[in-house]
Amino acid sequence: MATKLLLTDSGITNQSIRAALVDLLGGPIADATALCIPTAAYGHPAAGPRAAYQWIAGPNPNPMVELEWKSMGVLELTALPSIERKHWVPKVQETDVLLVGGGDATYLYHWMRQSGLDELLPELDVVWVGMSGGSMVLTPRIGPEFVRWNPEGGSDRTMGLVDFAIFPHLDYPGFLQNTMEHAEKWAANIGIPSYAIDYETAIKVTDDAAEVISEGHWRQFTP
Repeated sequence: MATKLLLTDSGITNQSIRAALVDLLGGPIADATALCIPTAAYGHPAAGPRAAYQWIAGPNPNPMVELEWKSMGVLELTALPSIERKHWVPKVQETDVLLVGGGDATYLYHWMRQSGLDELLPELDVVWVGMSGGSMVLTPRIGPEFVRWNPEGGSDRTMGLVDFAIFPHLDYPGFLQNTMEHAEKWAANIGIPSYAIDYETAIKVTDDAAEVISEGHWRQFTP
């Protein structure tokens, strides 16, 4: 897999992030096929089925699915273990983009493993566009502060496709635990390079290079 990741806080929220997406696609959004993955929402008590529906159906404050894609489908990871691989793997292999919604990243990682998507992912030529938990799932760990599900052993471990962690929704209104002060404490305990990012920020990753794309506020931490 040639690494092409757009790890957003809240979707394609501004022109800079949109331009980064088009660059990763290598062409217009309208020429790209996409599958959206709402699974993470079901593992977070503040999200759940209503949030999953709103994200898929659009329009909503987190624009991803409602962009002008050539085609769109839903890839629900919890369903895949009951489906023969020949019925879904080719559909994933032929798509251009995976749009991965927010929620609990450890729950999402659990179902990536259960479905086999984690093993398939390195073989794909696809752009991964994550939002919140859908971005955090590719990091090595998220910190216990962001675990809302009950993973086996209480682990906050996630996939580790990138070598940094993400503290999302920085200074988001009403998120009292997402201040810069809390981000500093989180970063001190996470033990790896990390970023705190807000609504207007994303991290673009191509192969081994990470670039912050922002019209808002963010901060990088080093252990």
